[in-house]
Amino acid sequence: MNLLKTILDQEVYLALGCTEPTAVAYAASIAANRLSGSLERIAISVDPGVYKNGLAVTVPNTDGERGNLIAGVLGGLIRRPELKMQILDGGSPELIERAKELIIAKKATITCDTERRGLYIVVSVSDGVSTVNATIADNHTNLIFLEQDGEVLFSADPIEESLQEFDYKSILKKMQIADLVDLVEQIDEDDYAYLLEGVRYNQEMSVRGLEIKKVGYYLDDLKEKGYLQHDVFSSSKILTAAAADGRMDGLNLPVMSSGGSGNQGIVAILVPYNVGLWFKIDERKIVKSIALSHLVNSYIKCYTGSLSPICGCSISAGVGAAVAMVYQQAGKNIEQMTLAVNNLISDLGGMLCDGAKGGCALKVVSSTDSAIRSAYMALNNHGITSIEGFIGRTAEETIQNLSRISKIGMAGVDDTMIQIMLEKNS
Repeated sequence: MNLLKTILDQEVYLALGCTEPTAVAYAASIAANRLSGSLERIAISVDPGVYKNGLAVTVPNTDGERGNLIAGVLGGLIRRPELKMQILDGGSPELIERAKELIIAKKATITCDTERRGLYIVVSVSDGVSTVNATIADNHTNLIFLEQDGEVLFSADPIEESLQEFDYKSILKKMQIADLVDLVEQIDEDDYAYLLEGVRYNQEMSVRGLEIKKVGYYLDDLKEKGYLQHDVFSSSKILTAAAADGRMDGLNLPVMSSGGSGNQGIVAILVPYNVGLWFKIDERKIVKSIALSHLVNSYIKCYTGSLSPICGCSISAGVGAAVAMVYQQAGKNIEQMTLAVNNLISDLGGMLCDGAKGGCALKVVSSTDSAIRSAYMALNNHGITSIEGFIGRTAEETIQNLSRISKIGMAGVDDTMIQIMLEKNS
């Protein structure tokens, strides 16, 4: 198994819209594709993480509608599961209107299963004659159960997932940062082209996102008025914020994701790319650094989980970007990479994830700023060490400590946030 290619295939892919509502749409599309008649009813149940991430985010091709429910109903009407994480590209005004009719008639419902942990989506659809149930778990496209009228069509262990999926995560989790650096030296021309494709897609989203006058626009305005310098910090923050603005606003453009998240893909890709250009790093070194950024992001997600109380685009993707920038200028310098990891996690380790929404661009800005600062200090051999707080003796130990804080110390945080969201929604 080529681990680099497997991770790029499983965790780095084009996604249209926020990945959680899109995953709900994908699950609904799988189920509805089995129906002979038109969709008459749909019931969706999601875990708290998916509920949280889908509550306030604008869904592409819905005329500004927000949330998992409209995404799920639209996916059930589109019935093109082969589109996977670009399923919402199949929307049309007619389908949006029909989706709204089903919701208004209360023939489409969504509930939050507060007992579930980890990504878990159950969709039940009916055409009045037949009923189909589909379940996705653990990652956004991992179908684990499909049933029609009581007949099980497909069933898999949600823990084992597919053999390849299980293997690559278990192997990745046992590795160290040094091993990930070795992996990026294996990139071939196909990998190189794919990684550059991600840069182009995310740059395009940034250009479009700057037009909608949100966080990226106002940062750019501050720069134009002289309140921010035109430097590597401001240019990188404007670039990433505008891309996040566009994505959270539901622009009909895909971005290249990382670790199953579009915002993480924006940080993991655009920060090392822009910084590399600024410091005139050779393009091949920049592209390899982006591969390392993806690997580190995925490595951290093995410990923190796909959906957690802490903000992935700020922390795991920010750490990936910081390590990538050290690699650009210092190569396989594990001591400096460790300092970069420690610096960013010390800075942003407690940042909460309260779901996907317009405010994510603010967190992307914080991540971008901290990643560049953390890498710069590390390249000058300054950083937080294990004598402080929860920082470990190695980068890996720091990441593991962060995971413990997220999973154990913050166990009640998600429940509290979900309760607040449910109260607001009611």
